[in-house]
Amino acid sequence: MTITIDKDVCVGAGQCALTAPGVFTQDDDGFSEVLPGKENGGGDPLLREAVRACPVSAISLSGEGE
Repeated sequence: MTITIDKDVCVGAGQCALTAPGVFTQDDDGFSEVLPGKENGGGDPLLREAVRACPVSAISLSGEGE
């Protein structure tokens, strides 16, 4: 599974980082980023909830295990 954040859509609400802080963070400008080494979600049970929590649907999951 691969996590993609559409930087053109992200508004920096931070819901992903609040929901799954083991996978997401925010950059210096407040926009969402995937933590290094967590590009596949790292098995975090809150990953899908964090994707759903994004108010602008800027995060998507693709690949095996979707």
